[in-house]
Amino acid sequence: MSQRDIRVGLLAGPSVRLFLTSATVLCAELLLIRWIPGKIIYVGFFNNFILMASFLGIGLGILSTRGSWRPRIDPAPLLLFLLTAVVLSGRLNVALPSTDQVFIGAAPPELVDVNVLVLAAVIILTTLAMAALARPLGPLFRELPPLRAYATDIAGALFGIALFAALSAFETQPPVWFGVVALLLVLLALGSGVDRRAAVGATALICMLGLAVFDQAQGADHWSSYYRLSMFAAGDGGEELSVNGIPYQTMVKADVAPAYFSEVYRSYPGRTFRNALIIGAGTGNDTAAALRGGVQSIDAVDIDPAILEIGVERHPDRPYDDTRVHRYVDDGRAFLRRSTTTYDLIVFAQTDSFVLVGNSANVRLESFLFTKEAFESAKAHLAPDGVLVLYNAYRERWLVDRYAATLREVFALEPVVHTYAQFGSAYRAWLAVSTLTAARPGESSSASEVLPPALDDWPFPYLHDRGIAPRYVVALGLMLLFAALAVMLLTRRAGAQLRTFSPHFFVLGVAFLLLETRSLVTFSLLFGTTWTVNALAFFGILVVVLAAIGVNARFRIRRAWPIYVSIFVALALNALIPPTALLFDPPWLRYAAAAALVFAPIFFANVAFSHSFKNSAAADGAFASNVVGAMVGGVLEWSALVTGYQSLLALAAVLYLAAYLLSTRWRVIADRELRVQREPQFVTVE
Repeated sequence: MSQRDIRVGLLAGPSVRLFLTSATVLCAELLLIRWIPGKIIYVGFFNNFILMASFLGIGLGILSTRGSWRPRIDPAPLLLFLLTAVVLSGRLNVALPSTDQVFIGAAPPELVDVNVLVLAAVIILTTLAMAALARPLGPLFRELPPLRAYATDIAGALFGIALFAALSAFETQPPVWFGVVALLLVLLALGSGVDRRAAVGATALICMLGLAVFDQAQGADHWSSYYRLSMFAAGDGGEELSVNGIPYQTMVKADVAPAYFSEVYRSYPGRTFRNALIIGAGTGNDTAAALRGGVQSIDAVDIDPAILEIGVERHPDRPYDDTRVHRYVDDGRAFLRRSTTTYDLIVFAQTDSFVLVGNSANVRLESFLFTKEAFESAKAHLAPDGVLVLYNAYRERWLVDRYAATLREVFALEPVVHTYAQFGSAYRAWLAVSTLTAARPGESSSASEVLPPALDDWPFPYLHDRGIAPRYVVALGLMLLFAALAVMLLTRRAGAQLRTFSPHFFVLGVAFLLLETRSLVTFSLLFGTTWTVNALAFFGILVVVLAAIGVNARFRIRRAWPIYVSIFVALALNALIPPTALLFDPPWLRYAAAAALVFAPIFFANVAFSHSFKNSAAADGAFASNVVGAMVGGVLEWSALVTGYQSLLALAAVLYLAAYLLSTRWRVIADRELRVQREPQFVTVE
């Protein structure tokens, strides 16, 4: 260290720097996953591509430190600034992915056209930025004992998740997010030592923060826990709410609102609705129509508190001020599960969303609302002569026919269907089912085929068939090709030869991502698709990982086969006991049973990982191989669109069998160097 270097001793220890690096990487990853789709809408259709690019970047960053090349200037701030500039300059509003996957909402299709060049630039820059952020992990993993390094890394990740969850809980805005990441980078720099060259990185961070602040100041955008919200003036004296740049809801007075809001009150004129449940109440149009229709008590449920608050403050009819209305911030499916009320009217309002539940799964916020099991749950809360209604801008007639067929199967009644021509070739549709006879007969179905219903195991109502749209197949193939070329190029340029790659840890990474995805989807089904459930589930997964590390640190496990047998038993139990079998009360018992069942394979999988990791002669290469494997797991997760999420368990079982064989009988490349670790990592009990 030169005399001009500045270093803070408290931050200079390898454990502290590893903790901070992991926290920074995780926090930056969550920021990009949350912020980029809100700015460039079509990235939302490729949402887990940001996650895959992050995994790939982390792996590349660790591998890059194997060679002799060292950048004179930290590239992370420069790349983050460049990525921020590209995202803000490429901000567009996007379009229909294909005729087999439906975009729900009021935006005309021409707003939704994917700019391939911008998308590619975002993926590449995300990979490079995450690689730059993860570079310190390589030497730090080599400097510390493997298990201590892994435990410290997981602890840092837990801190990063908790930190970003707090930022979401307080509905902070993007400049604060960027400021937190910048602060973490400054702390890392002070721990590593800074000199004159750090001025370049500092300037880049200031420019990045400046762009974030400038962009926030340009409009009236407000970021809720789920969306970027924007308000615009609309006709009839109302206001229009856009989410992530897509027109979403227009607040208008009930007497001039579109006909579908009050259709149920005209169709059943002799029915007095004593109480009603509105799922997806949003800004209040549905609630205002219900009040105008004479409903005596209304439970208005929406998952986003910020959207509800906009309705409270700005809807012209002020429906949420009425004492007959009770507001609830909750996932609609979770609310139905907890409720003991029987309703005369249940309305599935415009419950479309434009975001995924988590970082890895392809499940949207409302996916579990339109499954066969969800309609069965609604039926259980409906009075004998009650009415269930759903409506939206469905755009495709086959989607309306799917919902009609599902209602017909669940209720054993013929649903009433009305459509309303709007938005050019698209239309809104209104569906209702009841033992009562509607005053206005419904339209006859034009369906030439009966599409199967969406199910809790296959919650994809917007897919025409079980399958992956061609454009996504091409994109996933290109992502894999990009990853392969990047790894090969990096190992050659950095001098990190292919022998540092571990097939064993790579396969473990692929399998673990599938387990993680299936776990997050299961918890979303059981407890709701809210961001808090997702954050707590992810946090719980990492706590289980820490517990698995503790087992290997505390006990000397001489053979690996009992661990893998435990993995297969845990996977078999999860296959035999589907998530729907856990939909029972009380909630605390449901949570305990779900945690024990779902986290069991994750625990044993990480006992296997940390057992091998402890015996690895090259911890940095093993960890990099594992993270790159997780990226490939993100690709394989798309298979759930064909087979459903339970099938991921079988795929994971095959992968864990391969991982066991690669660590025992089929040792190749870096796995030949797996050795028995003689030094105790923490405390050893014979």
